[in-house]
Amino acid sequence: MGKKKMPLLVKLILGIVLGIAIGLSTKAMGFLLPIQLLATFNGLFGSFLSFVVPLLILSFVSVGIADLGGGAGKLLGLSVGMAYVSTIVFTLLAMFASQLIVFPALLTPNAVFSDLIDNPKNFLVSGLFSIPMPPALDVMTALLLAFVLGVGLTKIGDMGKPLFQGLLAFQKIIEKLIAAILIPLLPIHIAGVFANMSYGGKAFEVMRMMMVVFGIILSYHAITLVIHFVVASIVQKKSPLKLFLTMFPAYVTALGTQSSAASIPVSKQQMKQAGVREDIANFTAPLFATIHMPGSAITISTIAFSLMYMSGAPFDYSVAINFVLMLGIAMVAAPGVPGGAVMAASAILISIMGFGETLLALTIAMHLAQDSFGTACNVTADGALSLEIDAIAGKMKE
Repeated sequence: MGKKKMPLLVKLILGIVLGIAIGLSTKAMGFLLPIQLLATFNGLFGSFLSFVVPLLILSFVSVGIADLGGGAGKLLGLSVGMAYVSTIVFTLLAMFASQLIVFPALLTPNAVFSDLIDNPKNFLVSGLFSIPMPPALDVMTALLLAFVLGVGLTKIGDMGKPLFQGLLAFQKIIEKLIAAILIPLLPIHIAGVFANMSYGGKAFEVMRMMMVVFGIILSYHAITLVIHFVVASIVQKKSPLKLFLTMFPAYVTALGTQSSAASIPVSKQQMKQAGVREDIANFTAPLFATIHMPGSAITISTIAFSLMYMSGAPFDYSVAINFVLMLGIAMVAAPGVPGGAVMAASAILISIMGFGETLLALTIAMHLAQDSFGTACNVTADGALSLEIDAIAGKMKE
């Protein structure tokens, strides 16, 4: 009998624990080199991941849509629509709860935040060197091209078989790349992320200062996941707790990598284990990693609204609702990499919310300090939404 492999979840947890231990111990000894080496690895891994992600989206989404056949257009529209509705509905619920109940009970207006860091990235140690790995396509170009190819292949019948076979072979290459490189290196990447944050310490200082706000955000994430998995359990006729535990490795992966994109292989694998059909999982895993971000939208909006509340700024519901609706669209365009969501939201924080340089810097700093939790909520909710899509797709076929 072959040697039994260590489960991925165990490797991920060990990576987190080891990373924290390395960060704290090297800081105590004043020994920077191990953190620099891990930061160098993380930089190279992140660059390679940025190169691979558009190829992953192009291959999996195009083949996934083409595999769905004639109903692909409807299912694509349904998936995009449900992802957008999920994002804005849960963000609006969080906004109303915050303004009417939570903020008045837990936060104090006019608190001073002038002593926070100006540059939120200062707490991370830089790598010794970097190697640029520019992607062949940007994420949105890859996504749109995948839509065009996938939907187009469903409309041209047998004429598209050679192109479909080529895309299928391309998908197999990406699958091998994921299995041979990305998945084995993922626990090391996670260890590097946690080691760097532990060594810097400033991220934890920011989190302590905003502990109440982060507690509020995490409670909103939990409520979002509970509702999503209850709905998924109803349509799939399965236990919500069992479905959530099946998706839990994806949660841990996202927690460590702070990247929806890096979590796609694990997310897709766990979706299938939860009962999502393979063609649906191949389609929704990369799609939702790009467009379904309720956790990130809740985080960004709650941080922005809490800063306004604590600074004593007046709150306008019409402006706030407009911001949330536009934030849902911004999340669709956000890259599934660390910090991608708040970068995509920066423009509307300035244009709609009227944030100046200081408030924007505070929002970015606070978001980056807990980005992993929002990403974990996104990725885990992707699994629940895929279960819902799978049930609806089954009825559409009937």
